Amino acid sequence: MIELGKVNALTVLSRRDNQYYLDGGELGEIALADKPPVTELAVGAKVDAFVYVDGKGETLATLQMPLVQAGEVAWLKCVSLSHAGAFLDWGLPKDLLLPFSEQKGKVIEGRSYLVRLFLDEDNRIAASMVLDDFIQDQAFYYKEGQAVQLVIAEHTELGFKAVVDHQYWGVLYKNEVFQPLKKGQKLTGYIKKIRPDHKLDLILSQEKYGQKVDATSAKILDILARRGGYVALTDKSDPELIYDTFAVSKKVFKQAIGGLYKQRRILIEADGIRLLDQAPAK
Repeated sequence: MIELGKVNALTVLSRRDNQYYLDGGELGEIALADKPPVTELAVGAKVDAFVYVDGKGETLATLQMPLVQAGEVAWLKCVSLSHAGAFLDWGLPKDLLLPFSEQKGKVIEGRSYLVRLFLDEDNRIAASMVLDDFIQDQAFYYKEGQAVQLVIAEHTELGFKAVVDHQYWGVLYKNEVFQPLKKGQKLTGYIKKIRPDHKLDLILSQEKYGQKVDATSAKILDILARRGGYVALTDKSDPELIYDTFAVSKKVFKQAIGGLYKQRRILIEADGIRLLDQAPAK
């Protein structure tokens, strides 16, 4: 079945009047609209083509690939304004319409915006900034630890709000994010937790918590050995200082040094931690 506004694998049916026609199944022949026309496509060959409905209501295809497809979220630049709305650069010759009715706030030429692509009532593809009309708060079919594709939506007091697989909202908590993130950024993340209300907590590292604590313990011992047996950090230190030294959250650091202390591998002093065999004589 052909999906409008998306890339489809189609068979070349014929070439007439210097134009190719593709097999659109229930939609019939679909003209390949690329100008100048593509050369040397063999009849019967399979091609990946983006299928869309133009302003005249005609179903067409192109071998050029857009930056984003229908049902997806992306960070796109506004290249012009008109009486119909704003137009966005989405990688195809004809710019993408962001209607006034789908805008939030003033849209300015030259700036980029997070939008979701959808099919309007005439099956023409358009963009919307009103993400809450499309992105759901609750998810039911994920498992903890599952890999997902994220698009960063905004920075909040909790951390970062992200779109999960172009369909659901999720949260990355600021005390678990140890890299710069920006609006519209795409990256792989993982389901950390599915809350009782079916909302998603996310994390950027797949490593299990216990494994992370063990790896951090080894790193602490190594850094202590290389720094003469002492590091001026404790479980009361600033989280950014801890991350700058050990590249982990304060929570993981506290668990690691607590375990090393119980194993009698380190001493926890007022202003730092020290290898036990480096402790000063009393």
